[in-house]
Amino acid sequence: MIRIEVLGPGCANCQKLASNAREAATMAGVEAQIVKVTDYREIAQHGILATPGLIIDGVIRSYGRVPSAGDIAAWLSEA
Repeated sequence: MIRIEVLGPGCANCQKLASNAREAATMAGVEAQIVKVTDYREIAQHGILATPGLIIDGVIRSYGRVPSAGDIAAWLSEA
């Protein structure tokens, strides 16, 4: 199972990113656990200073923007 972390305070962009991640997992045909990280200290520990952030299996894939479900699906295929 692939672990997807969505980092951010829960704003509209963070919610959209989580939605795109769920859609991407379906598109890629993979099982994914989506975890929302809202604690600012934990977000900063990852080195993310602009939210939302996206981490797939421990690798930072995006921050400060909302990637499309297609982009995320491609990253999931690489994982």
